[in-house]
Amino acid sequence: MKLFFSMSLVALLTACSSVAIQPDANGIRLTHSEPGKECTFLGDITGSQGDFFTGTFTSNADLETGARNDLKNKAMQLGGDTIYILTQRAGQTGHYDNDFGGGTQQTNVTLSGNVYKCQQ
Repeated sequence: MKLFFSMSLVALLTACSSVAIQPDANGIRLTHSEPGKECTFLGDITGSQGDFFTGTFTSNADLETGARNDLKNKAMQLGGDTIYILTQRAGQTGHYDNDFGGGTQQTNVTLSGNVYKCQQ
């Protein structure tokens, strides 16, 4: 029983943290301006953090950081150094109770972008 409780606690705490960034992805730049002709397009990617369950226990800041880190990790795998952000979405999960009313909460963040290699 102790083992089950310990494993459940570890799983819950892990679900509440943001996606970790890989060390080589730290230097990747995010921009809202499309890179110039000196950059080579490598592909498009989507990064996300959270879902209807784990997002409830994760702060909005960690959801945003995790989505950004996920995006950078994927850009690094393509060999890119710059991400041109195309879309930013925050998902809401709602509930309603006859006695207490209802509400919504941000439970996920998704970013999409184009990956470029600008530095040679």
